[in-house]
Amino acid sequence: MITTQTADPQVVSAIVAALAEVLGQDLTDVTEQTRLFDDLSLDSTSVLGLLMALEDALDMQVDPEGLEQSHLETVGSLAAFITESR
Repeated sequence: MITTQTADPQVVSAIVAALAEVLGQDLTDVTEQTRLFDDLSLDSTSVLGLLMALEDALDMQVDPEGLEQSHLETVGSLAAFITESR
């Protein structure tokens, strides 16, 4: 899924910070186009940690029923999902 809108910079920053925390890496080169599984080697355990960190950072709840694989393709697609869910 390719997002045509520019994602909320605050949400993108929260995602990058959560990814850095979950993966234990400095992720200064991550962009909205960065692929979560292919580029960052996320796995199912990492996704759970990422979602929990985002819930804490953004003071929100992620609805697992509404979350689809396409929402986890890139940082931008996840940011769009999070923005719509808020």
